[in-house]
Amino acid sequence: MSTDRSAPAVPATATWRAKAPGLAVSVVIALVATAIGTAVPVIGSPVSGVVLGVLVGVLVRRRARASSVAALSPGLKLASKLVLQIAVVLLGARLSLAQVAQVGVDSLPVMLGTVVVCLVGAAALGRLLGIDSELRVLIGTGTAICGASAIAAVTPVVRASGSSVAYALSTVFAFNIAAVLLFPPLGQLLGMSEEAFGLFAGTAVNDTSSVVAAATTFGSVAADHAVVVKLVRTLLIIPIVIGLALLVARRDRRTAGDDAGDRPAVWRLVPWFLVGFLLLATLNSIGLVPKTWHDPLATAATFLITVALTAIGLSTDVPALRAAGLRPLLFGGMLWVLVTLSALGVMALTGAI
Repeated sequence: MSTDRSAPAVPATATWRAKAPGLAVSVVIALVATAIGTAVPVIGSPVSGVVLGVLVGVLVRRRARASSVAALSPGLKLASKLVLQIAVVLLGARLSLAQVAQVGVDSLPVMLGTVVVCLVGAAALGRLLGIDSELRVLIGTGTAICGASAIAAVTPVVRASGSSVAYALSTVFAFNIAAVLLFPPLGQLLGMSEEAFGLFAGTAVNDTSSVVAAATTFGSVAADHAVVVKLVRTLLIIPIVIGLALLVARRDRRTAGDDAGDRPAVWRLVPWFLVGFLLLATLNSIGLVPKTWHDPLATAATFLITVALTAIGLSTDVPALRAAGLRPLLFGGMLWVLVTLSALGVMALTGAI
């Protein structure tokens, strides 16, 4: 006589009931973070969300019972994964192939040059300083491309821990603030035009809020040009994510001991949210996403990223953050200097300054 040992199906309502507490806490804290980001744009809501999440997580663990903390876990996992992936999809709504042409051939060499220098530098300096692979990837991509958005895009692909994400965001944010304060006087000292400074800011500053803050200080024309450059730079997320997906798949095969086996098709390794990102960008390119939708969708994307990063902050292992020490911060600073110098160098070589 056979015995059915299959686990009983869990009703969908029960599953969502288990996820509701953690998701609700993430949303509430994200609303506070959004208010802070609105009041202080140079900080931004994603960074505010992860910092508040870490602080609240520490308080909850100190004052609540273990069972109360565990009750938040299912919702935090949902927010830090699915919500984050949906946010990445929405980032495509403001991008179009026309913008690539708009920035012109003079801008693309600067963007591509700084990305290559930063990623190569991240690999070399990260090993030299003994930075673990997760932080190398997160800080490297965040510095090379677009800060919190890039970190959000690669986090589910490399399956990064909450503590690594929190440290990477904090590191990238610290040097964003430095760029906002130092780049406008540097641009004036170098005699840059507003268009040149817009290219510099859009290439060498990471998060959009910091790009706007730095460029607006220099002038309105600089701000407009910097935003376009920054949006096009976001497109570089696509090859980076695909490349990381291939590397992670190869690592997983080696771990499983079947590196010589059949390799999966590349298209199977492309994350679904990246496909959605490309689809939405394509729809926008052919005019099927109304311009009146751009700002609301961008706001929604930023809020969902804030919710996800808040959840990651709540889940962060604070002792692991302390154990990381100051080397990752030094690593981020060295990459920031590399990006700044390479941007100025390529601009000088191409006559963009």
